[in-house]
Amino acid sequence: MNRIDERFSKLKKENKKALITFLTIGDPCVEVSEKAILTMQEEGADLIELGVPFSDPSADGPTIQRADERALMQGVDIFEVFSMVERIRDKVEIPMVFLLYYNVIIQYGVEKFFERCKKAGVDGLIIPDLPYEESGEIKEYTEKYGVYHISLVSPTSKERIKSIAENSHGFLYCISSLGVTGEKSSFTTNFEEFVSGIRKYSDIPACVGFGISNGKHVRELTKYFDGVIVGSAVVNAIASGDSAEERMDNLREKMRDLKSGLE
Repeated sequence: MNRIDERFSKLKKENKKALITFLTIGDPCVEVSEKAILTMQEEGADLIELGVPFSDPSADGPTIQRADERALMQGVDIFEVFSMVERIRDKVEIPMVFLLYYNVIIQYGVEKFFERCKKAGVDGLIIPDLPYEESGEIKEYTEKYGVYHISLVSPTSKERIKSIAENSHGFLYCISSLGVTGEKSSFTTNFEEFVSGIRKYSDIPACVGFGISNGKHVRELTKYFDGVIVGSAVVNAIASGDSAEERMDNLREKMRDLKSGLE
């Protein structure tokens, strides 16, 4: 069984919601990224998204764009990201998924990429620029190597929700509102309507991302969703501080704030 399924099955039995966190690998360096992954696990993350640095992250706002720029300046690429995952996989029990853009996969070689994911222990992929309608391009390899393609769905998906929900694996990445990633002060989406539209067709875990930054948001949104996804707020925590120790202290503080919304 894929680790993602195992984790959500465990959470369901315990009547708990998922905390999914994101970081850009290589910001400020790979060594700090390794420490951050282990720290997030220690502080209760249920799944970690590993952002693969990319020069044009079209779905991301300024915070993650700057993180990508800093990582790319360090020379971090998909090869180094794979090596890092392989180094730490035996220390990380929870699922890890890549968030990356499709061009990275094409440049690597599609089947070769999926084969390396399986070897490294990558459980799934979030590919913002590969919509569900074009996911047939990689379906053969997701099935062959057991690496889930995590689908994205938004409040405006409407007629697409049925096909996306019915054919999704792992969990659904629900976009809280239109626009790019980044911390928000409030949300205006009718989440009850959004989730009920998904539940008509599937009981796959539905997790919401884009804009969630504190325990208050977590508490508000887990009334509707099976989990929350936090990116920019975590990236900002890691980016704060001069030393690795300071960065980890800031990350722990942010993780505890987020977890407070699940209590």
